[in-house]
Amino acid sequence: MIKGMKFWVMMVCAVVALQQIKAQPIVIESPDKRISVTVIVNAQQQLQYSVKYAGKTVLQPSALGIIREDADFNTAVKLLSSTSQAAVKERYNMLTAKKSQVDYTAGRRILTVQNAKGEKMNIVFQVSNDGVAFRYEFPGSSADIKKIMEEKTSFHFVEGTRAWLQPKTEAQSGWEHTNPSYEAHYMMDIKTGTPAPGKNGWVYPAMFYYDSTWMLITEAALGRTYCGTSLQQFSDSNEYKINFPEDPEKYTNGILFPQSTLPWQTPWRIIAIGSLKTIAESTLGTDMAIPTKATDMSFIKPGRASWSWINSKDNFIVYDEQKKYIDYAADMHWEYCLIDVNWDTKIGYDKIKELAAYAATKNVGLLLWYNSAGDWNTVKYTPKGKLLTHEDRVKEFALLQQMGIKGIKTDFFAGDGQSMINYYQDILEDAAQYHLLVNFHGATLPRGWQRTYPNLMTTEAVYGYEMITFNQKDADVAPAHMVMSAFARNAFDPMDFTPVNLYKIPRINRKTTSAFELATSVIFLSGIQHFAESPEGMAQMSAPVKKFMQDVPANWDDVVFLDGYPGKSYAVARRSGRKWYVAAVNADTAVKQFIINFSFLPSTRNGLMIYTKDDGQVSTAAYTASGMLQTVFMIKPNDGIVMEFD
Repeated sequence: MIKGMKFWVMMVCAVVALQQIKAQPIVIESPDKRISVTVIVNAQQQLQYSVKYAGKTVLQPSALGIIREDADFNTAVKLLSSTSQAAVKERYNMLTAKKSQVDYTAGRRILTVQNAKGEKMNIVFQVSNDGVAFRYEFPGSSADIKKIMEEKTSFHFVEGTRAWLQPKTEAQSGWEHTNPSYEAHYMMDIKTGTPAPGKNGWVYPAMFYYDSTWMLITEAALGRTYCGTSLQQFSDSNEYKINFPEDPEKYTNGILFPQSTLPWQTPWRIIAIGSLKTIAESTLGTDMAIPTKATDMSFIKPGRASWSWINSKDNFIVYDEQKKYIDYAADMHWEYCLIDVNWDTKIGYDKIKELAAYAATKNVGLLLWYNSAGDWNTVKYTPKGKLLTHEDRVKEFALLQQMGIKGIKTDFFAGDGQSMINYYQDILEDAAQYHLLVNFHGATLPRGWQRTYPNLMTTEAVYGYEMITFNQKDADVAPAHMVMSAFARNAFDPMDFTPVNLYKIPRINRKTTSAFELATSVIFLSGIQHFAESPEGMAQMSAPVKKFMQDVPANWDDVVFLDGYPGKSYAVARRSGRKWYVAAVNADTAVKQFIINFSFLPSTRNGLMIYTKDDGQVSTAAYTASGMLQTVFMIKPNDGIVMEFD
């Protein structure tokens, strides 16, 4: 009898606990308790979450939910259960990020919900000191294909929030139908609720500010069972909703919207939250990425590269010019030289092999350009049609490996449909088998792929330096655009902006000083940094400037954000080995006062500072700093400084 009473008491307690779950909000907190997420089922039986930072609401009740072709997890939803909050801890290493060793700690809860038909879905929340991440999971096992028609996730900002956003261009628009390629200027410091210029919405990362708190929205762990997403064009009442890609954004006859068998996990929705320092030092974009797939790491070597096309364009992809740029890379102690479009017809495979052998004698590796091909663009550049199938890639990559080629730059993709997302990953996986590094251009945001596939060195997905070389109007706004790109586009993923022109750009009046340009070699993160300066331009520089460009690292061990504001200024310290580098740029219209705290230095260090003199010339000076020192630097508009400490 007593055993029976215990059983009934336990059952009653379980029922009470379940009723409490249904009635009470579920709260997930960061380890430092400054960020809290609250999840409820509202009066309309829909899931919502809200976010507080330091006790202040920064996201109002926002939607959660998925509508599948066969199941609705958006309406008539019940919250069945929630796990207790548990700690998540992970340490991992990166070659192409702001830190070489990363420690991630978060609080985690898994919520199980049920729809009107009794079907279940999990929502996993992880809250760290630098932000919130959540994803949907469909448990079970089924060989039947399930299709997601709409993701109802939203981000509902408080009235008065400001936004820094990049429009997503319309599919099949632009030169030779090559959009969307995440190449547009940011609309900066706009009111939330402002519609995007086009129906394709806004790309990630999307930056927001409310009452001294910054937020940066992106996604990660984009595997093979989902499309890339963005934010919708319209955000009524400051509520931004998930946007799926337009119909042309897919591989030929391929899948557009998400579909998969079960079990199934969606990508992580990420909201980095805190000060600008928190955002700039955050690693959430790789913390939530799919961990590195087993691969031979011996060939994966970050570096710097010379690149003729940025200055001399199509007509100089010829043997002698490329040999000159190989010699240039060797003289600069850079690891690579990139040979761009039409090399297969203007130089030829046999002569490229000859150049690769010559480059190897100078410790320079060759990188070759490819057209992604397919019917999604009308670009005539070649090689084209070489990478479309696994069989094509195996044949081409085996040949490149035999020729001594170190990597490829693949250009002009179609967007974010699931089949196109799979095409990117097909290239990465097949390239790794033949020890080839990869650089995507005319491409989507990598969303943490550099962790999953370490041979992904960099990706464009930015309105980069080539646009500055094309027309004056882009050069005129380049300083602010560069700073904005550092804060948003380059926050988590490597960015092939192709920076640093020190002397001059043909036919263009460059607005930045050479010191500003030098600083971008430290500010911008890219596994291979393709520099925009020519051999002739570098010959005009002083010996200390040239040596700085010979020595500046391509990968980093640590980061300390120092100062800045989106679109206006940026100052950062980065460490490579024992050396620290400091870079600061001012893109504003007035002189900027930078207060640099050198507390990151473990001891007194002697170094070199490169700056612009009053006469506009670049100059150098010895500089000594220690962790006890705080210094004020006054930097003019479109100017910058760099420092290097042994």
